[in-house]
Amino acid sequence: MSAKPEIITAAVLVIGDEILSGRTKDKNIGYIADYLTAIGIDLKEVRVVADEAAAIVDALNALRAKYTYVFTTGGIGPTHDDITADCVAEAFGVALEFHPEAIAILKDRLAKTGGELNEARLRMARIPKGAALVANKVSGAPGFWIGNVITMAGIPAVMQGMLDEVGAIAKAYPSTIIGSYPFIDEKNGPNTNIVVRSRDAGELAVVKAEVEGMLKKVKAQLPPAR
Repeated sequence: MSAKPEIITAAVLVIGDEILSGRTKDKNIGYIADYLTAIGIDLKEVRVVADEAAAIVDALNALRAKYTYVFTTGGIGPTHDDITADCVAEAFGVALEFHPEAIAILKDRLAKTGGELNEARLRMARIPKGAALVANKVSGAPGFWIGNVITMAGIPAVMQGMLDEVGAIAKAYPSTIIGSYPFIDEKNGPNTNIVVRSRDAGELAVVKAEVEGMLKKVKAQLPPAR
């Protein structure tokens, strides 16, 4: 008798004063719910919080401890009240850093549009240490994925593009969960454990090989240790 497949659950954390005030009508929750249902992930809870650091961190920690995945929307733009990246970094206890690849993506996008990489836009390249980028095929500025938290934009078209990127992984390997868990190595400093879980041994081996290949490419791009 085969083991029952693990039930994959999720929560959505919507971040933004404009949602709570009614100035902006949320168009993301229903889309995410439909999308997750279609790929076999059970959406169990949705929360909406203001642009307040303590509220965001508290909600994030509660949800990520309870569900397989947490999807956040909003608060990763260029303005001073876009504090989601700061809050995710605080929740995971890691530094918030300018990500070289995110900066390169922004520069490339702005070179095509004639924009300037000013201080405000550079805020969108601040990514928690150890997070992987989530591609944004709509406006360039990426989201990110750390642990079991996927952080996406609030603008519906941009969020949908990011969700497509994340959903492609879930569709390709439906019984596999990939998580990155940052930690501080006393000898070598910041580091990350990448954990792959699956009830399907064959699929686990394939994903493990792909992750190892990805890590080799990333390592080859790093500057030599001093």
